[in-house]
Amino acid sequence: MDIYDKINELYDKRRKVQLGGGDERIDKQHEKGKMTARERIEYLVDEGSFLELNPFMEHRGDDFGMNGKDAPGEGVVTGFGKIDGRDIYLFAQDFTVFGGALGEMHAKKIAAVMDLAAKNGTPFIGLNDSGGARIQEGVSSLDGYGHVFYRNSIYSGVIPQISVIMGPCAGGAVYSPAITDFVIMVEETSQMFITGPKVIETVTGEKISSEDLGGAYVHNSKSGNAHLKTADEASALQAVRDLVNYLPANNNEKPPRHEYSHEDDDYRPELNDKIPFDPIRPYDVRVIIEEVADEGSFFEIHQDFAKNIVVGFARLQGQTIGLVCNQPKYMAGGLDIDSSDKAARFIRFCDSFNIPLITFEDVTGFFPGIKQEHGGIIRHGAKILYAYSEATVPKLTVITRKAYGGAYVALNSKSIGADLVYAWPNAEIAVMGPEGAANIIYAKEIKESDDPDETRKNKIEEYRNRFANPYVAAGLGMVDDVIDPRETRRTLIQALDMLKNKHEERPKKKHGNIPL
Repeated sequence: MDIYDKINELYDKRRKVQLGGGDERIDKQHEKGKMTARERIEYLVDEGSFLELNPFMEHRGDDFGMNGKDAPGEGVVTGFGKIDGRDIYLFAQDFTVFGGALGEMHAKKIAAVMDLAAKNGTPFIGLNDSGGARIQEGVSSLDGYGHVFYRNSIYSGVIPQISVIMGPCAGGAVYSPAITDFVIMVEETSQMFITGPKVIETVTGEKISSEDLGGAYVHNSKSGNAHLKTADEASALQAVRDLVNYLPANNNEKPPRHEYSHEDDDYRPELNDKIPFDPIRPYDVRVIIEEVADEGSFFEIHQDFAKNIVVGFARLQGQTIGLVCNQPKYMAGGLDIDSSDKAARFIRFCDSFNIPLITFEDVTGFFPGIKQEHGGIIRHGAKILYAYSEATVPKLTVITRKAYGGAYVALNSKSIGADLVYAWPNAEIAVMGPEGAANIIYAKEIKESDDPDETRKNKIEEYRNRFANPYVAAGLGMVDDVIDPRETRRTLIQALDMLKNKHEERPKKKHGNIPL
C-alpha cells in the first residue's frame, strides 16, 4: 500500500461521513421540507468558505446495540466559515444520523468549536435539529449537554450567539438556545419544548399537538422564547446572515459600519404630519423609525411578542444602533411584564456588544391591573431600570409625546444615566397624565363647582399648560433640548458623533444581581 492508497482511503472515509445517515434518510429529510445539515451550512456561509472540524470523531457507546454501530460525523457537523467575508464558527446537527441525538462525542465536537469561536472572538451559530439526548449513552449524554450549556453561559456577552431551530429541540436541548442571544424558528417544521405532547398527556391529561405546544408561532408570540420566525429554512438562514451584519465579532469590537450615501440632508419634514398631535390618538412607532433610520435598515427583534414595545437594530449613516420604542398602537405604549422583559434583554445585549441605544418614548406608565401586580410587574419593570442603569454605551432618548410616572424614569431618563434626552415640543413629562393629576389635585374645587365637568376640563388644561410640557423638565436639566421633530434624525446623528469616544466605568464587582 502506498501514499495514493492512503489518500484514496481518506477520501472514501470522508465521503462516508459526508453522506451522513445515507440516501434514504436524506430523502426523508427532504420530504419534510428540510435541508440536510451540510446543505444548511452551504446555504448559510459564503461559497467555498466552510472548513470542517473533527469529521472522523466517533462515539464510544457499547450498550443497547451501540457497539459497532456507525454514526458518521457523530450526528453533527462543526467548523468555521465566512458570512459576507466575516468569520463565524458553527455547528449543524444531522438529523439523518440517530435523529441528531446528542451523545458524549457529539457534545465534545460542539464544545470544541465553541471554544475556538471564543478564543478567536467570532460569532457562534448553532443549527439545531435533534431528537434530544442519546438515551443509549445514558448519563454521558446529559453530561454532554452540561458542557454545552456551560459554554453558552460563560461566552455570553463575549461573542454573539445565534440559535436556529430547524427541527425538534426537546428536553434539556432547549436550554442551549435559551441562553444564546437570538433564537430563530422555522414555521411548521421546528418545535421547542421541555416535555413533549405524549408526556404531557400522560401526566396531566392535556392533549395538544407538537406545533401548538412548541411551534414557531407559540414561541414568537406567546412565550417569547424565540425572537424571529420564518416561513422556510432558506429564509431562516438568510435572517442569520442579515443579523450578523449588524453585530460586532465580539465584545472588544464595535459593530461594522456600512457604506452610506452622504447626499441625504437628514431633514425629515414628514415627521410633523405622520404623528398625531392629540396625545391619546394611536399611531405606529415604526413610522418614526422609518423616517429616522437609514432607509430599509430596520431589523426588528421579537416582532410578535409584547407588541406594546418595539425593539431592533437599524443604522444611522451606516452605524449600527439599537432601538427601544414604545408602541402606542398597542396598550397605548404602556409597559407590562412581557414588554419589560423584552426591552431589558435587548438593552443588555446592545450594551454587551457596544451598540449605541436610542429610545423613542411615548409611554403612559406601567400597565395597571391585579394580574400584572400579582404576576410581578414590580420585579419585571425593575429589569428595565437595571438594564439602562448598568449600560455604558451611548444612550439617547427622544420623548415624542407622553412620559409619565415611573415609566418615564425607567425609559432611559437622565437620572438613570442617559447621556442626552431630547423632547419634541408637544411632549408631556409629568408624574401622571393631566386628566388623572387634575382629578386628584383639584378634587375639592371640582366637587364644589357649579359645573364640575367644565371645571374639570379647565383644570386639566391648566395642569397641562403648567406642568405637562417639556420646558419644565428642560428647565431642571432633565431634558437637554427641545427639538423640532423634523430635526430628529440630524440631531441624533450629531449626538452619536459627539459620543463616539464615550468611556464610562462602573464600580468594580463580580457582577450585579438583576431582579430576575
